[in-house]
Amino acid sequence: MSAFSGLVAIVTGGGSGIGLATARALAAAGADVAVLDLAVDGLEAPLLGFTADVSDRASVQRAVAAVGERLGRVDIVVNNAGISAIGTVEQNDDDEWMRVLDVNVVGMARVSAAALPWLRRSPSAAIVNVCSIAALNGLPDRALYSASKGAVLALTLAMATDHVAEGIRVNCVSPGTVSTPFVERMLQKFDDPVAERAALDARQATGRMVTPEEVAGAILYLADPASASTTGTSLDVDGGVHNLRVRSPRQVQAS
Repeated sequence: MSAFSGLVAIVTGGGSGIGLATARALAAAGADVAVLDLAVDGLEAPLLGFTADVSDRASVQRAVAAVGERLGRVDIVVNNAGISAIGTVEQNDDDEWMRVLDVNVVGMARVSAAALPWLRRSPSAAIVNVCSIAALNGLPDRALYSASKGAVLALTLAMATDHVAEGIRVNCVSPGTVSTPFVERMLQKFDDPVAERAALDARQATGRMVTPEEVAGAILYLADPASASTTGTSLDVDGGVHNLRVRSPRQVQAS
């Protein structure tokens, strides 16, 4: 039997991209998976959809309670829901700052807080937050988004400290640029989306963007009860962006 058999997992933003890949992977591994998203129509079996807006505490509390009541427990929470922002500090107005931080940071806190009473009853409790390499790398035109993900990293460490004695592990995964509908929408905000896509591919040392399935694999490792000593950790899935400095063929020939 899989280590996930009999466990119940919540995945926010599970309707597409990293969230959907994670929900599918958890279900394939034997977990009962509840997807929380703004729209959950058309989810494939055996995924279960629960409508929730992570920027609204009452909505989150209703959805998490509905998951617990229907499935009897909550063991794993994957805080994946998030939105992007393009621009420098001059280009994002106050409303956009509040909106992005509310979803990307406070949204994780809302979902986690709603799930904690259930997680405290689980022998295999785990929270995995989806962070980003933007938390620790200066990326151009990503001031607001980077600030939100820096907060997610700090939040992960604080939560891990607060709840380790309760047997609840808290970690985060930090992807590089992932080829998802989220990124496709972001690309459309640029004057030349094709050139920007090529730049995003080239930024990874592997020469391509990360896939949602690769991120999902890292999330499953962090959520797996077998990873019982892994808490307060950020796991990079970034194609080598953070640590590798690969030279181009032209640079190699010139050296």
